[in-house]
Amino acid sequence: MTTSTRRLEILRAIVDEYVATQEPVGSKAIADRHEMGISPATIRNEMALLEEEGLIAAPHTSAGRIPTDRGYRVFVDKLAEVKPLSPAERRAIDTFLEGALDLDDVVMRTVRLLADITKQVAVVQYPSMIRSRVRHIELVPLTSSRIMMVLITDAARVEQRVIELTRDVQEPFIAAIRSQLNNVMVGQSLPDVAESISGIIESYSAIDRRDISMIISAVIEMAIERAEKKVVLAGTANLARFSDDFASTMHPILEALEEQVVLLRLLGDAGDTVQVRIGTEQSEKNLHTTSFVTVGYGDATSSVGSSLGSLGALGILGPTRMDYAGSMGAVAAVARYVGRFITEGSYK
Repeated sequence: MTTSTRRLEILRAIVDEYVATQEPVGSKAIADRHEMGISPATIRNEMALLEEEGLIAAPHTSAGRIPTDRGYRVFVDKLAEVKPLSPAERRAIDTFLEGALDLDDVVMRTVRLLADITKQVAVVQYPSMIRSRVRHIELVPLTSSRIMMVLITDAARVEQRVIELTRDVQEPFIAAIRSQLNNVMVGQSLPDVAESISGIIESYSAIDRRDISMIISAVIEMAIERAEKKVVLAGTANLARFSDDFASTMHPILEALEEQVVLLRLLGDAGDTVQVRIGTEQSEKNLHTTSFVTVGYGDATSSVGSSLGSLGALGILGPTRMDYAGSMGAVAAVARYVGRFITEGSYK
């Protein structure tokens, strides 16, 4: 074992011990519990070097050492693999999502499941409208001059809009435009919808065009302008389990989590691979005593097959003293399950 490799193994042992015990870690504990084949004196020398590098620190005089944010970062970056979920945990995901009735139900089940598995605060973003593709569009007559438009995406996002027409219309008129819209829009990515339906109005008489124009304008608004994002969270009570980690910072953390814009920012750069932001790496000052583990879920593609990124994102937030391997494994696994569940339409 080279000196640098040995030092990383000692750092890993310190992280593992501190996560498990919440107590500063000394050289004797490492020597007793980790088979490294080196003496406590050698471990102390290596710990001194780790401290010089800013990877561990002494919280008290003559105490053991704890990892710093920088130490956690090195540890996470050097993780060879994440901890796989147990068969029981995998079965729990399957059974927890089974029977979901609609997208709201899927998202709420997912966020509760993630909080339960990790014992952290879980955050789940709804699938993005603008990254979805049209599954169906429905026009429902409410009165002779009022219709409800319902747009359903392949990620089961549903948008509704009531349209007041300029005159009374008959069912054949509604059926004709409904059929045209579905023929043109189904399978299209939402950013492509405006161009796809722009020519429909040309096939109608001048007297019909005002109402057709209103319907088309509503479609474009629903498909493109209404790209708002929604985030839900669960498990905030789990923060109480780590009150010693946060000291007097619990209230600012809760305040930050109440802001949708903060949650959206936290999930904003989630991608195909699991990302971890540790302590002061987070832009939100109130969250500097926490770590956030995120990943995207679902694969959004345009109508020409190019990738639009993930449909949405999810993650967990907890103290910097978290089980990173287990947390990263759980976040990745739940994202795979929910992404497949939504895109395959298992609840539709």
